[in-house]
Amino acid sequence: MTTPRVVGLNFVGPDIPSIADLQNCIHCGFCLPYCPTYVATGQELESPRGRLHLIAAVRDGRIEASDRTLTHLDRCLQCRACETACPSAVPYGRIMEDARASIMAHAPSEQPKAWRLRAIALRQVLARPRVLRAVLDLGRLYSRSGLHRLARGPLRRLLPPRIARLESSIPVLSAHPFRTTGTLAHPEGATARVALLLGCVAGEMYPGTHEATVRVLEHVGCEVIAPPAQGCCGALHSHAGDAETARALARRNIAAFEAAGVDAVIVNAAGCGAAMKEYDRLLRNDPHWAPRAERFAASVKDVLEYVAERDFAHDLGPVDETVTLQDACHLAHAQHIREAPRRILRAIPGLRLNEMRTPDRCCGSAGIYSMVQPDLSAEILDAKMRDIASTGADVICTENPGCTLQLQAGLVRTGLHAEVRHVIEVLDQSVRAGAATRA
Repeated sequence: MTTPRVVGLNFVGPDIPSIADLQNCIHCGFCLPYCPTYVATGQELESPRGRLHLIAAVRDGRIEASDRTLTHLDRCLQCRACETACPSAVPYGRIMEDARASIMAHAPSEQPKAWRLRAIALRQVLARPRVLRAVLDLGRLYSRSGLHRLARGPLRRLLPPRIARLESSIPVLSAHPFRTTGTLAHPEGATARVALLLGCVAGEMYPGTHEATVRVLEHVGCEVIAPPAQGCCGALHSHAGDAETARALARRNIAAFEAAGVDAVIVNAAGCGAAMKEYDRLLRNDPHWAPRAERFAASVKDVLEYVAERDFAHDLGPVDETVTLQDACHLAHAQHIREAPRRILRAIPGLRLNEMRTPDRCCGSAGIYSMVQPDLSAEILDAKMRDIASTGADVICTENPGCTLQLQAGLVRTGLHAEVRHVIEVLDQSVRAGAATRA
């Protein structure tokens, strides 16, 4: 007797999750205690194993992709901690991205409304620098007005909890954005020529990270350029299921960086780096771009990965700080880079590294997750802030702008006195301290 096929929204298009990938799962459950949404809810369908079961059932036609089913898929952070825990090497990240892309491959009228609106917003804002800058300029006006100090001070207790949480997520945009292209550093006797990804949001919200990156790369003997034709990496579009926009952005970046003729493409945002290292898979079905994407992906390096492999520890000055490290999910789990940031921090004179109990557990940022799943994101963030508080650190080191934004919101929510900085900024502080000592 055959099982009748359920009629309804199913997986379509070129990105349908593969049977081979799904069959890797042996249902052992090792992933469950590592999944932040399972830890927060205790529900099987909010775990990797449960979501894989749903995806397989939709693929086989045993269930339809109903609103309830899609909600379970939407609650996934895509942090990929399950991949680290999995003994069977299930490629969960690409399965989830394929599943979302295969829903969004339907005609717009059939796409889930919330998913469609999200994709449109990402397409019309992140992929369009002028629009993004206009939106962030409103944030700068808010920061300069001083209203955020009132909202986070005497008025905070009067605000409804949801509004207070939303306000705490708004970054303080006081620094001038980093938009410089062309040659950024050209030290005498440079031994490498590298290109820096400026990205869409990082240079606008956290320009100090780019500035520190350029100075550190110069410190390790690199000529640094920023190709003007580059753009958004497409990571958030991929996570949201908008694979076609992600592919278009990937082609643009590959062409821009190919023309630069560099030894490596340096990325200081873990989520962007993970996405760019997987451009080869994103463009696997495009015969013209697939080989170019493979070569490009091999050239992408996270800045901490790259710097840790070079002679970075010479002439460092003291940094009298107690720090803790939040492993960015897409650095630790997607790129499998854990030791590089720790090697860098341990090499800085005077710095004390106090590790969290679970440094590689997601903070709840996950791109736009804190906006589309605010309650679950806040619950995950609260657990992370308790872990951070236990370390007694003055500085929370990160490797990704999304983590920085989320943890800054956590500081506002909890009143914890600390600052959030990228690891490369702390190393840059040490480089500059060493230079000042020699002057």
